[in-house]
Amino acid sequence: MSLVDNLRDVNDAIAKAARASGRTAYDVRLIAVSKTKSLSLIEEAFRAGQKSFGENYVQEAVEKAKSLPVADWHFIGSLQTNKVKQVVGEFSLIHSVDRLKLASEISKAAEKLDVVQEILLQIHVGDEESKSGVDLESAPKLIEEILGMKNLRLRGIMSLPPLTDDEKTSRGYFSTLRESFLKWQNEFRGPEFSLFNELSMGTSSDFEWAILEGATMVRVGTMIFGARESKA
Repeated sequence: MSLVDNLRDVNDAIAKAARASGRTAYDVRLIAVSKTKSLSLIEEAFRAGQKSFGENYVQEAVEKAKSLPVADWHFIGSLQTNKVKQVVGEFSLIHSVDRLKLASEISKAAEKLDVVQEILLQIHVGDEESKSGVDLESAPKLIEEILGMKNLRLRGIMSLPPLTDDEKTSRGYFSTLRESFLKWQNEFRGPEFSLFNELSMGTSSDFEWAILEGATMVRVGTMIFGARESKA
């Protein structure tokens, strides 16, 4: 199947899951994960109607964002503090803020550019040591710290729960994230928190389950572009 066919099938699946969750397809944004994929493939997807793309590697991400500035670019990979300056102001949303030091560096870089950088707080659920994120118990304190940074706008949370073929287990992770997300929406008030409304969770293998549990963003790569290519 062609990329255009793949994209259509993914959007159809999103619409179906959204309806099943009592929403519409417009309530769920598809982030096409384009890491390691060529700019020509990304441009093909863009011409087919896909506007938002997610990248993981800083140098590759920045180069692509500059080559196709009309697209909506998201940085979804792990971000080191020494590379923050390359990312801030170049992406509409940074999904992977998982610690106070990183948030502080992003805020400082945004202040120097006189911009407000939108971010998501990355939450860790499950026992996978290889994945980053702040745990659910520590998240409220970090949220408070971030809300005090005038050059950051906290839009919601992101997570990469353990991948599993078991729907009940997978939806259990997503449900836990949704419940915490809703709890924090009620706990924190004020204009600086008014746009805390994004729940980014779900990938190619489980995005439909994530939507059923309330995801507002899903990050899908393989089902659109095919298997990941070597970074080199």
